[in-house]
Amino acid sequence: MGSVHILSHPLSTTRVSVFPGDPPPRLDTVCTLAEDGYYLRTVTVGEHTGTHWGAPAHFTDGAAAAHELLAEDFVLPGVVIDIAERAAAEHDYAVTVADLLEWQDRHGPFPVEAAVLLHTGWDIRWGTDDFANLGPDGRMHHPGFSVEAVHWLLDHDVLGHRGALGTDAFSPDLGVDDTFAVSKLLYREHRLSLEILTGLAALPARGFTVVVGGFVSEHGSGSPASIYALVDQTGHRHE
Repeated sequence: MGSVHILSHPLSTTRVSVFPGDPPPRLDTVCTLAEDGYYLRTVTVGEHTGTHWGAPAHFTDGAAAAHELLAEDFVLPGVVIDIAERAAAEHDYAVTVADLLEWQDRHGPFPVEAAVLLHTGWDIRWGTDDFANLGPDGRMHHPGFSVEAVHWLLDHDVLGHRGALGTDAFSPDLGVDDTFAVSKLLYREHRLSLEILTGLAALPARGFTVVVGGFVSEHGSGSPASIYALVDQTGHRHE
């Protein structure tokens, strides 16, 4: 039997990093055990706050909204590309086609219609100003995928009709890219973006399945989510 890993930060109002301009989360107690016999809170949160997934409609006019996605869009073979050491030294590092080819040489061909998860090490910054990592220019600085690398993943069916890019940072785009060029390539068909993940260092390079939860809202652009990795018995941690 394999292992199960949760890849989500708990939703919190005290340990949280909010994308600039997004609403902060609220957790309000409306019923208590002492007064009502049961405990209940209301949750007020943006669709892209904390660990979450984004639907194609987030960036593509007329593309699938949350309620138009299918069950199989949320269960994908997973791979991890580890750039944490490089990203620690170069905050604006973008994964290249050469990085993808090197991964493939070491671990074998990429699965078709996969969740390609980028381990940058950014999850240790969660809940601090270092997560947004604003520079003197007022822009965020975190690693991501290059546009060329995403084109390669599309051209080789790693991202097919469905599939996902994932990251432990705010976005699969570089933080400095306010055009969201990578997201605009990704968010088509039934492809997802899995953002603000955690725990990727404990996963193997391949040999696991990504299972994405969350609420499915009508016409939604995404959802805060519990995201899991189900590791096969044959899965081995990446070096």
